[in-house]
Amino acid sequence: MQPLRLLIADDQADILEALRLLLKGEGYELELANSPAAVVAAVSQRPFDLLLMDLNYARDTTSGREGLDLLSQVHLIDDTLPIVAMTAWGSVELAVAIMREGVRDFVLKPWDNTRLLETVRIEIEKGQRVRKAKVEDQERAKRLKRAAGDWEEAKRTQLGFLPKEIPQIPGCEFSGAWLPMHGIGGDYFDVISLDANRFAFTIADVAGKGIAAALLMSNLQATVRGLAVQDLPPANLAEQLNRIISKNTASDRFITFFYAVFDAQSRRLLYSNGGHNAPIVLRRDGSIDRLSSGGQALGIFEEERYEQEEITLAEGDRLALFTDGITEASDGTEEEFGEARLLEILQQSRSLSAAEIQKIVLSRVAEFSGEKFQDDATLVLLAIN
Repeated sequence: MQPLRLLIADDQADILEALRLLLKGEGYELELANSPAAVVAAVSQRPFDLLLMDLNYARDTTSGREGLDLLSQVHLIDDTLPIVAMTAWGSVELAVAIMREGVRDFVLKPWDNTRLLETVRIEIEKGQRVRKAKVEDQERAKRLKRAAGDWEEAKRTQLGFLPKEIPQIPGCEFSGAWLPMHGIGGDYFDVISLDANRFAFTIADVAGKGIAAALLMSNLQATVRGLAVQDLPPANLAEQLNRIISKNTASDRFITFFYAVFDAQSRRLLYSNGGHNAPIVLRRDGSIDRLSSGGQALGIFEEERYEQEEITLAEGDRLALFTDGITEASDGTEEEFGEARLLEILQQSRSLSAAEIQKIVLSRVAEFSGEKFQDDATLVLLAIN
């Protein structure tokens, strides 16, 4: 195996030497840089497994602004490179700023050798997982693009992107249904296991229909899975995803998006909603909450900031996520099914299992629309037992 390659950046020669001696003893292959320009040149020329960099250089010794600018340049070259930031001028504002730039850890000078080595090891391992996931997802996206001329092959490929197996977590029941209008479409849902007690789930709706929407949905799924393995808070994940979508899609394309992380042990749910139909929480006592906190749909403004909110679910609660293909299904007179009917059905069936509720809702919508959905329709139910 090739030794792991680290790039160390600092404008102070004594610090570079101290870090070189510490990390060389751990078997790392090292390259040193003493300026932002040298960092950019090194990252442009060869791959690294981690960048350990100072935030303050000769031009600015306190705010970290020069380091933040450097982070942006590095991410344009390699958006999966793990970065650990170092500075002697720590502040809450600076910590928040570097986390928004994708830095996963922050080390203050003078450092503790043991903690620094552990941080480097952990971030390298995370980076390897992210890169592996990205490569795998890019390969899947390429396979879909090659199959775009064959409708049936595209359908089979897109079906492969949906969760093949819902994670089984004690005390929870999850049920999802995806009904593309033309066999393939722009709706998407996923359930991702994070650890023994926590899972992430998401639902999204790409503007448009058919092959174009399906291709964008597939890229979305690949990107979400690549970010999810980093265990990002929902708001941070939405912000990073929005930047990627904004840079890589046409200006007339946007995606409504909802992402949540649920801890089955504490029953706390942390979510962020990017312009999607607000999911419905049906409490055991019959009350209703709507999960609307977040921001605009993805792909509208590149620097959109997203909020997140935490709620607690209890035994007997039900959570329903849906796309507008459910509520906008219309009958022969062009009357829409609407949220009022959906809420009524959910209220009446809230004591049933997730699978039973899903079956009833889809049956009633199909009956109302004469079995003719006018848009892709997706419905996801979570039951707390």
